[in-house]
Amino acid sequence: MLTTNYILNDIKPLNLKDNIVKALNLFNRLPYSHLPVVDGNLFCGLIAREILEYPEFDKKTLLEIKNQLQAFYTSEKVNWFEVLEYFATYNTNLIPVLNDKNRYVGYYELDDFLNIFKCTPFIHENGVVLVIEKGINEYSFSEISQIIESNKATLFGAFVSNIENEIIQITLKLSLHDISNTLQSFRRYNYNILNEFEKDKYLEELNNRSDYLQKYLNI
Repeated sequence: MLTTNYILNDIKPLNLKDNIVKALNLFNRLPYSHLPVVDGNLFCGLIAREILEYPEFDKKTLLEIKNQLQAFYTSEKVNWFEVLEYFATYNTNLIPVLNDKNRYVGYYELDDFLNIFKCTPFIHENGVVLVIEKGINEYSFSEISQIIESNKATLFGAFVSNIENEIIQITLKLSLHDISNTLQSFRRYNYNILNEFEKDKYLEELNNRSDYLQKYLNI
């Protein structure tokens, strides 16, 4: 999938010589958190909407507050998932696109890439979401794939959803199948299961044993 197909040019970027009033008026007409600033075609950075709300900047130009510009962007050759990561990293809904000569060529909009993600098998396909965790130096994606495939399931997608105290959490999207055997396989490989399933035979058996022991102790 070519991300260049999603480059937009319908908004003229701000210029360093523009004053804050012009920038604020543009923000008031648009739903974006940031807007690109250029000098000719040379990309200078982005200005955040919240920065322009400081009253001390009212009568200034963007050139006078150039130190407030943020310097994130992407290139024309980056794949769509990396672009989505940039949106999350910089907490923005607009990312400038630069060519090989660092010239501004347009921008990407967050909604377009969220729609791409919605159409991936990870979101679109019917399946089972499984969240597992293990020591950060003890897991491997090849092992995870082997466990899934040995239980005749298909892996639609996987991503690291959290890392804390040397423990990594991984969210998996699997095809519909008998999840009980897959859960038991992960446990045999010392993965913790973080979400619950109605048909988890392992937990059901543990609960039955616990009930039996409780009844025995009450005799």
